[in-house]
Amino acid sequence: MTVNDLLLTGGRPWVPGRPAAAADILIRDGRIETIGPGLSAPDADTLDLAGALVFPGLVDTHCHLDKTLFGAPWTPNTGGRTLTGRIANGEGRRAELGIPSAEYAGNLLGEMIRRGTAHVRSHIDIDPEIGLRGVEAVRAAAARHAGRVDVELVAFPQGGLITRPGTAELLEAALADGVQVVGGLDPAGYDRDPVAHLDVIFGLAEKYGAKVDIHLHDAGSLGAWQFGLIIERTRATGLSGRVAISHAYAMGALPADEQRRIADDLAEAGVAMVTCAVGDAPVVPLRVMHEASAALALGNDGIRDLWTPYGDGDMLRRINTVAFRDRLLADAEIELALAAGTYGGARVLGLERYGLEPGAPADLFAVDAETPAAAVVSVPPRRLVLQRGRIVVRDGTTAQPD
Repeated sequence: MTVNDLLLTGGRPWVPGRPAAAADILIRDGRIETIGPGLSAPDADTLDLAGALVFPGLVDTHCHLDKTLFGAPWTPNTGGRTLTGRIANGEGRRAELGIPSAEYAGNLLGEMIRRGTAHVRSHIDIDPEIGLRGVEAVRAAAARHAGRVDVELVAFPQGGLITRPGTAELLEAALADGVQVVGGLDPAGYDRDPVAHLDVIFGLAEKYGAKVDIHLHDAGSLGAWQFGLIIERTRATGLSGRVAISHAYAMGALPADEQRRIADDLAEAGVAMVTCAVGDAPVVPLRVMHEASAALALGNDGIRDLWTPYGDGDMLRRINTVAFRDRLLADAEIELALAAGTYGGARVLGLERYGLEPGAPADLFAVDAETPAAAVVSVPPRRLVLQRGRIVVRDGTTAQPD
């Protein structure tokens, strides 16, 4: 639908740490102009939200659009349960299944948009066999939904970096071609050379002004040791606010005092964590990160791909899963997960204007729920979804794009 001036009345906008009180939202030219009670705009179209809660657009800070089979015929999972087995299976079946696919990635993006996601960070496999085809496919999928979602790309060495000759050069080619983030994968546990691995990643980030996002599955003391290495590199390179550690499984299983020490170090160095609540892997502790003011974001990770047959792209459902897995029980605790899936993701992506505030893009969704915590627990249908001021969903019906 086209962008029209729009007045949303009778809603209850949510901002972390504040009660969701009744207020109207005036939107002009795709941006929020004013929020407050009793607004009037005779020249604008008016929608009565009848007490619905209003949230800012969801932020999926970790997914893999290039791997998805969303919309394809059912594909039984054959990846097994080991990291190396799933990597090999994923690479071995790409050609057979026609991935990376702009069509499948576009299908998934469309579903994410309809469920209220406004920003996505997608890791894209880069290796000598696939080259930059994943980048091309995801860019084509994002172009299909231009103006309705922002997609940030990560050049990701899924099959190894130091152990895979030619991959470093391809990562550099991706960054030179405009990819915004350089990724890494288990510098010690998988690539077996953490110093060399981080030399390449941080060197490329400095050269191209890129951000850094490292998958870190390594558990226990090995994972915790690498947190320290990444924090040290971030300080040394001056990349504060531009580095994220994804999964960070070790963090969720460490003793409480060690968790707090690391969270304090992360906050001081400007290093974020991204948790996805994958399988039975530990979740980064939300309360600890919040108390330390350390940046934390959430993501869906794999969705209907060769790693997992599960997922629907709904970030509100993922927020629910993270809250459940981290045993967040009080309303204020549950809202920490909601904050991580919205404002936390915006912080990690470095969005300059975000949220329910004047001047921000009108990316928002509304649901019928008594409280924000109730919305997380019940994962209600989206009553209204706006992307850049355009109506995407209204009363459960998807609007046709322009």
